[in-house]
Amino acid sequence: MDFRTTVERAQRLKQLHAEYKPLVLPTVWDVWSARTAADAGFPALTVGSHPLADSRGADDHEGQTFEEVLAAVRPIIAAVDVPVSVDLEAGYGQKPADLIAGLVEVGGVGLNVEDTDHSDGGRVRDTQEHANYVAGLRAAADDAGVPVWVNGRTDLFLHAEDASGVLDEAIERLRALERAGADSVYPVGIQDDDDLLKAVIGAVGIPVNSTAHPVKHDLERFRRLGVGRITYGPLLQFAMTDAMKDALGPWAP
Repeated sequence: MDFRTTVERAQRLKQLHAEYKPLVLPTVWDVWSARTAADAGFPALTVGSHPLADSRGADDHEGQTFEEVLAAVRPIIAAVDVPVSVDLEAGYGQKPADLIAGLVEVGGVGLNVEDTDHSDGGRVRDTQEHANYVAGLRAAADDAGVPVWVNGRTDLFLHAEDASGVLDEAIERLRALERAGADSVYPVGIQDDDDLLKAVIGAVGIPVNSTAHPVKHDLERFRRLGVGRITYGPLLQFAMTDAMKDALGPWAP
């Protein structure tokens, strides 16, 4: 994909976040799922690390190398005419400039980056460390001349026994990501808790991303709560798995 097209797609992704409240980005994992979602009318997509890994027989949590991920997403991005963001986990041990360079080279125009550092034993980066990494991504994208959409993710709620008990720390982290240049923030694991969603949405001035299940959740609820962006994580692939089992069940021996 040529550089001009990549820049145009990045600009389009930014515009879409302003146009849609929320912007729904179906989480895809191969050319077939990407084309299916684009043909359904979605104006942008995201590639999820978990479903991508499952589709390739690899483990999530950076069970693939950065180079393997780039090789896998290149044909996905090339197969559709809409902007594509890519879940890059915690960065695969890459420096921010190298992460951006690789993403842009395959035509990716957005990324998701989390604070569970799988290349360092699965530890959770502290607030400033994660913010510094996001700031590095922002600076590298600016230097590359591509307005890559950076979705800064925190896993604090996932790791906590009591999600409400880490709310203040999570908000501090999300605000630090916003100051560092994140375009949206993604507090994973609170999609079913209205109060927690409203609290984090009210605490930042950029879109908040929520995970959603395409069958079990209601889009209007997320819109009413003020969610700015929706992705499915592995849940679209899980829904497709359920549908496939239901279709094949009567034919099984």
